[in-house]
Amino acid sequence: MATKTADKALRKFKLERQLGRMVMNPVVAALERIGVRSSLVVDLETIGRRSGEPRRVPLAGRADDTGVWVISQHGMRAGWAHNIAANPAVRVRIGDEWRTGTATFEPDDDVRARARSFGGAGRFGRSATALTMRAMESDPISVRITFTDR
Repeated sequence: MATKTADKALRKFKLERQLGRMVMNPVVAALERIGVRSSLVVDLETIGRRSGEPRRVPLAGRADDTGVWVISQHGMRAGWAHNIAANPAVRVRIGDEWRTGTATFEPDDDVRARARSFGGAGRFGRSATALTMRAMESDPISVRITFTDR
């Protein structure tokens, strides 16, 4: 049973990774180039664990005064999660402002509740965001980015 569950999670991860790379990330990047940004999207910049080069990925996130919460829908399988494990120093863009911070994995955080805290105004916006994240996840974990500037 555990093997079937792990196989299913791996298949889901591979499908979602392709959708993200081929559809979602290019759409978000194209919208950004023409000046359309969502308040639900933050850009996370990590340092590539092999290349040493900056790597950026758009993520759903919720900022507060001391940092940002994001969810790695695929846990430690996500490339940006591997980068954080190797070097937790990151930058995150909220709106038009870049902030520096330190990212930590928070396995004890309630991922479902965290996903419900994301989203737009009203119950529908929060529910739609949480449902979308749940549909795409394979092994989710919350990630806290604590600001180190200011």
